[in-house]
Amino acid sequence: MIQRCHKWRQKRKQYIDQARQTNDEIERERLLQAAEHYGRIVNAEQGKIDSSRDPKEKATAQQAEQAAENTENSEEEEPELPEFITSLN
Repeated sequence: MIQRCHKWRQKRKQYIDQARQTNDEIERERLLQAAEHYGRIVNAEQGKIDSSRDPKEKATAQQAEQAAENTENSEEEEPELPEFITSLN
């Protein structure tokens, strides 16, 4: 179950990244809707996983999930280029 969740999270992130890069509004909306669909699937599956754990495992799993989300969020942020690179134009 956890592997499926991870795979769906990756698929969701892929759709969001594609939506950010496309210029076509209709295609962007379709990609965002697909990402939202995978988000709902992940939430439902995560609920099943959480309900099957005992309280001690839940706390550990939540900490691990938060660490993974922080890692994903830091990867999404684009690093700023140094001044000398942006002033080459």
